[in-house]
Amino acid sequence: MFIGLILGGIFAWFISTLAGGGSSLILMPIIALFLGSIAIPSVITISALFGNIERAIIYRNKVNWNVVFWELPGSLLGAFLGAFMLSKINPQWLTLLIALFLFLSGIHSLIKKESKSLKVHSWYFFPLGFCSAFSSGIIGSTLPFLTPFYLSYGLQKEELLGTQAINRTVINVIKVIAYTIFGVLKLPYLSYGLIIGLASLLGNWLGYIALQKINEQSFRTCLVSFVLITSFLIFWQQRNLLVFW
Repeated sequence: MFIGLILGGIFAWFISTLAGGGSSLILMPIIALFLGSIAIPSVITISALFGNIERAIIYRNKVNWNVVFWELPGSLLGAFLGAFMLSKINPQWLTLLIALFLFLSGIHSLIKKESKSLKVHSWYFFPLGFCSAFSSGIIGSTLPFLTPFYLSYGLQKEELLGTQAINRTVINVIKVIAYTIFGVLKLPYLSYGLIIGLASLLGNWLGYIALQKINEQSFRTCLVSFVLITSFLIFWQQRNLLVFW
């Protein structure tokens, strides 16, 4: 089990470097397999804290602080409220709405012309940060909700990864505190989160090496492809709910 979690952590953070995020989505079925689905929010949050701290350090010189300035306040509020709502609502419908948004955003990114792309201003990241963090607090996973907006704003490779990592580090700190306060974070899950978190350090380093060998267009293609794959995977995971509806 420990070897499986370690290898899963390395793989997830390596792929997420090239895809601009998504480590949580890769880790969700691995954690569910070894620990059960109830462990997903806590274990992913602990492991993501380690992975994003290291990523923020690696790309610290590329961070777009203007985006961070607007995004963090919304993220702080959203993460706390999302963690509180975790035990109050059924997150499945929220997950499906996010999947639909990701699918439409990915399709738009594939067919749009650069001159007609959505213009994103820095202040947009306040409400966007709230929505992203709120959903993350509920479903336990920070899906690539903001990726289309980062791309439309103009963030590139290392700049996107560094800016994203700063925000997600704060989100995960708030989630750890909130999960503890609301009784969601169980002590046995802490050690598993630490194991995957330490494995993420190697995955980030390998991803950093690989990132230097791809150009900007290839990076954008990876991001858009991963957004679309993410939406299809979520729809598949929630297929029983869709069939019932």
